[in-house]
Amino acid sequence: MFEYMKKSFLTGVGLALRSKKEIEELAKEFAKKSEMDQEQAKKFFDDIHAKYDDTKIKLDSKIEEQIKKVISKLDIPASGELKKLADRIDKLADTIEKSKK
Repeated sequence: MFEYMKKSFLTGVGLALRSKKEIEELAKEFAKKSEMDQEQAKKFFDDIHAKYDDTKIKLDSKIEEQIKKVISKLDIPASGELKKLADRIDKLADTIEKSKK
């Protein structure tokens, strides 16, 4: 029963969408209600932190990937492309200025 509850608590998206402080509070409450000893509670707490960090990184990556897909479909230039274009414009402006002299 304990392992089932622990796995339920550690599920991906639900975990990632909560704040780290909220997760810590839930973990403390869970540890207290399940009557864990200090060593078990520390291990559980460490597991929660590791899972939270891992899930957050994966979720951020997936969101970034989806944003890139949307930008690509909308044919919106990336900031790097805009920078290159601005640099080319600056070079052309310099060339025009030099040719006027």
